[in-house]
Amino acid sequence: MPIALIESLDREGRGVAHVGGKAVFVDNAVPGELVEYSAYRKKPAWEAAQIVRIEKESAARASPRCAFFGTCGGCSMQHVEERAQVAAKQRVLEDALWHIARLRPETLLRPLYGLFWGYRHRARMSVRWVPKKGGSLVGFRERKSRYVTDMTSCEVLPPRISDLLRPLRTLVDSLEMQGRLPQIEVAVGEESVVLVFRVLVPPGAGDAERLRQFAVRHGVQLWLQPEGPDSARPFWPPDAPDLYYTLPEYGLRIAFGPTDFTQVNHAVNRLL
Repeated sequence: MPIALIESLDREGRGVAHVGGKAVFVDNAVPGELVEYSAYRKKPAWEAAQIVRIEKESAARASPRCAFFGTCGGCSMQHVEERAQVAAKQRVLEDALWHIARLRPETLLRPLYGLFWGYRHRARMSVRWVPKKGGSLVGFRERKSRYVTDMTSCEVLPPRISDLLRPLRTLVDSLEMQGRLPQIEVAVGEESVVLVFRVLVPPGAGDAERLRQFAVRHGVQLWLQPEGPDSARPFWPPDAPDLYYTLPEYGLRIAFGPTDFTQVNHAVNRLL
């Protein structure tokens, strides 16, 4: 088996090495490591590979907290120490600026740090009815796949949202339109949580009541989106209050819609 020294991480969290004039992208490798690898995809200029054995481990290697890491495509760097993740992302940005625009910044500001766990206050989860799995799946897509991860928790979602994954699966199982609901988008404000259901057909009376009961039971706003993002409207409660985050040092309260762009990390929203 070939051996490679991992030089850096790419934007997908794969270790990057160069062997025999080819770039080798190694899943779950960390910069500074010496790894024995096996290629599972080969192209003239590059290879994609997986680790067979770590000959020399990096001090920046970390134990993934999530039980679904490696299968789930929701995040790709849990095997890397948290500060090293930020450094790797900065390098990816610098490389992109150079390769795309031939720009090198004269000055780099210090990176911003927010929470590393339970930070993801925005998420778009896929929904699939999979009889072989015994019902509905709600979660992120699997890594390198169009399948939905069979997940029941998520370490990067706020605990309140992670705890909704099982109830959401049960809810979808109960709906008559279960096969016509491909996506649920999550948006978290400082006092409210919105779940935006992408619906391909309007809910019937029975489904509407089940959706309403779910929103009441779990204390969330439930919106329906029949078409593009601009079509999203409150379903329950019909007079739903705005989502917002605050900037206490400036005395500001900034409202936003559940399909508007904001940083997924609330702490970074404030620092920006």
